[in-house]
This record gives sequence, C-alpha cells and structure tokens, in this order.
Amino acid sequence: MKDNKGFFRGQIERKRYLELLFNFMDKPIIKVLIGMRRSGKSSMIKLAIGKLLEKGVPSENIIYINKESLEFEEIRNYKDLYEYVMKNFKGISGQRYIFIDEIQEINGWEKAVVSFLSENTGDIIIAGSNSSLLSGELATLLSGRYVEIPIYPLTFSEFIEFRKKFSGKEEIDIEESFKKFLKYGGLPGIHYLPFEGETVFQYLSSILDTILYKDVLTRFKIRDTALFDKVVRYLFDNIGNITTAKRIADYFKSQRIRISVDSVLNYMKNIKDAFLIKKVPRYDIKGRRHLEFYEKVYLTDIGLRNGRIGYRERDINRMIENIVFNELEVRGYKVYVGKLNELEVDFVAEKQGKVKYIQVCYLLSDENTLQREFGNLEKIPDNYEKIVISMDKFFTDEIKGIRHEYLLNFLVKDDV
Repeated sequence: MKDNKGFFRGQIERKRYLELLFNFMDKPIIKVLIGMRRSGKSSMIKLAIGKLLEKGVPSENIIYINKESLEFEEIRNYKDLYEYVMKNFKGISGQRYIFIDEIQEINGWEKAVVSFLSENTGDIIIAGSNSSLLSGELATLLSGRYVEIPIYPLTFSEFIEFRKKFSGKEEIDIEESFKKFLKYGGLPGIHYLPFEGETVFQYLSSILDTILYKDVLTRFKIRDTALFDKVVRYLFDNIGNITTAKRIADYFKSQRIRISVDSVLNYMKNIKDAFLIKKVPRYDIKGRRHLEFYEKVYLTDIGLRNGRIGYRERDINRMIENIVFNELEVRGYKVYVGKLNELEVDFVAEKQGKVKYIQVCYLLSDENTLQREFGNLEKIPDNYEKIVISMDKFFTDEIKGIRHEYLLNFLVKDDV
C-alpha cells in the first residue's frame, strides 16, 4: 500500500463489525463484507487497515484495491487482479493482506481469489454490494473457507454516536435525534452534510439512483427502466405489508400497466440482491413451521424511501416497525412475521434457541389498540418473552406478564 496516511481521519469505529472481522483475521478464511453501497464497508476496510498499521504491519504488506477509484481502472478481470497482487507482493515476506472493495466490478474475480487462497498469497478480505456475491458453484468450492460479515446502515445508537462526533457535542437530544433518524435513515454519509431536509434527501436520492443503476439495471440488463422504477416505488410504499409478486402484478393491471408475475419476481430478486429490501417470511406459531407464502418486505434503510417518495407522517407506524426489524437483524436475530390462527404477531425473533415475540406500534392510544397489541401476544400458548414496543414514554412497564418497552430505550440498549 503506497500511502497509509488518513485511514483513521474522519472514521468512527463501528466496534461490532471491527471486532467480528478481527476474530477471523490471520486465519485461512476469506472474509466477505457484504452490504448495500454506502453502508460503511469501505470505512470498515480503512479502519481494519489502520488497525494493522497500528500493530506494526508494514504498509508494503498490505494491498488495498478500491474498484470505485480510477486508480484501479486497469484491473478489469481476474488475470489483471492476479498479476497486480503478485507484482506488488514480489519479494515481500511476512504476513500479507489483500483488501478488495466492490470486488463484483472485476470480471471472474473468484478465480483469482481461489488462487490466492490455495497459494497462501495473503489474508483475503473482500467487499461487495450484491448478495449473490458468493453463490452457486463458488459457494460450493469455498465451503467452510469463507465467512460473510453483513455491514448494515447505522443503528439508532450508532446514529447518536455519529451526531455527537459531527456536532462536537458530548450530549445531544435523543428524541430530536430520533426524528432525524426517522426521516434520514442510517447511511453514514449523511453526517458529512448540513442536516437539512432538501440537502439530505437529494443525497439519498442520488445514492438510490447509483444503487439501482449500477447494481441492478446495468448488471441485470433491465431495459424497461420506467416500469422497474414503478416496482421500486410500490415496494417502498408497502413496507410492512404482505407483498406478493401476483399482488403487485394485479395492482399494475388495475392501473392499465402490463407486467407479468415472473417479471415482478425477477425485479424483486434483483432489488433484494442489491440489499435494498429484505423479504421476511411468516412463521406459524401454533404449528411451529415456516410458511412459504405471503412474505412482508422491509427496507435496509428507511431514509432511501423518504428520499424517493417523500417523508409521510401517516406512515410512521410502518416506518417504526421497519426500524425495529432492522435493529433485530443487526443484533443477530432471525426474524419472522408471526401467524397465530387468524391473528398476526409483528415479529418472532430467534437467537441461540431463545425466542421473543414482539409487537410494534406508534402509540397505545385506545382500548382497541391495547387489545390488539397485548391481546395477540397473550394468546400465544408458551412462556417465551413477549414485548410491546411503542413511542409511549411513560406507559406501564407490564400488562399480564407482557413487557412494554419505550422505543427509544429499546433502540439504545445493547439488546432486548
């Protein structure tokens, strides 16, 4: 690496990911950082390099290739990549490290990486913006020799940390910060901008355009961009709702727009592969089985939605639900939408054999809401933890053994 200055400058450690990455460093395992563009993968690489330099690793023992930089434009395929690495490591002894960012931009990259692994060329850390980065034959070939580390946009607690850093204040108003988080989401780059609606939303809209164009439209050779954009808007407008390809196709048919169910399925897969959405399956609580149909869709970052279709106060309940889903995922839970006969439970969250049932709402404003949120959980015939999360700051702590959690307290805790 030619220049090791500036890797810490302006960087804020996201300790959860950095610790996880270093648990696998110096082991014969490919480290794969995956996540949406601008979610923080590049910063994580820079922080990791900075840590290695701090530990005394010579800069010449580190190769850093960022395919978003014109400096590496000549590395276009696996042969270019192999030659570049071998040339720069020639005569270098000791432990060596290969960092490659946005590796999906290199044609046939996997051939070079497999070669680096088999020849013990160096410790390999790669990053990409497509969820199918390691799929099919490559996943089989590397079975047991790679680990995926998903990098998510900022959680609310990380958002607060960033606001403190960039505002220069040791203490900030958490409730006001949440209003900003609800509007602008968790992409780290927004904190480098003036925190005003028009500026941030323009930035978010441009990021979304980049993701859609580079990671979806161009990659999958989608020609009808107008129709594709309509599907994106539909998904953004229906977070937290049961969403099927047939339902989407039927909706467009009612609008006199022709699109096949297969086309919708392909579009949804492409959008999901770019980490813009998560499809959350349903789980039959009574039958203890996963259901194959009628999934819900949530967004990886709520700010991108607001940047494209606008922030709408009337959607606050579904946006809060989306934020809780993202928080649970970051904390390592497998999350499902619960079904109990004809009733629905927002989330069934499972980790290490433990299960939590979670209902989410904006405000517990009347008896009907109380009955729906607490009553549905009360009907679940087991003793796993049951929680209702809302924006009610001074609500009672518990009703019939079902815990209530103030949303902001939930979000800033280490775990539920």
